Amino acid sequence: MVDDNGAWTRQSEAFWRARHEAWKRSDLNQRQYCEAEGIPLKAFGNWRAKFKAEPQPLERKLLYRRRGQSHSLSHTLSPGLSHVTYPSSRPEGPIVPRPREGHRRRFGEADKRRILEEAAQPGASVSDVARRYGIDRRILCRWKQELSPPAFVIVEITDVAVSVERRAS
Repeated sequence: MVDDNGAWTRQSEAFWRARHEAWKRSDLNQRQYCEAEGIPLKAFGNWRAKFKAEPQPLERKLLYRRRGQSHSLSHTLSPGLSHVTYPSSRPEGPIVPRPREGHRRRFGEADKRRILEEAAQPGASVSDVARRYGIDRRILCRWKQELSPPAFVIVEITDVAVSVERRAS
């Protein structure tokens, strides 16, 4: 019996939802529509309020991109250049996506060293390595400065007269 009651409720809701959609498509006001369809105005108003209180799905906005057309101030491409990049032109390897807006990624010291070693390989481009990991080239330069050990040179300061005497002896 409970199942029958649920079925009635669903059928009733479907009926009123169909009527509500038809009313929205029509050019009639609520009273005129109810009189034309022969349905009770009070019941229709109650179901309309119920449907109006439901959260409405957001309308999807379509974004249009002009293909092949550009505004007059856009740059012109020389015949040999193109915006298209081919997968074979970039070296393979892990690609780390850029951080979300307002967030910052943290790289550990071991990761920094590994990325720097990869950039130091013969024939490797620092910009390509940085791009693969989603960081700027200047970050790699900064990491290189921070992580390279300081170079110390032994300097002995002596008096000029003493050093000449040592050389003479």
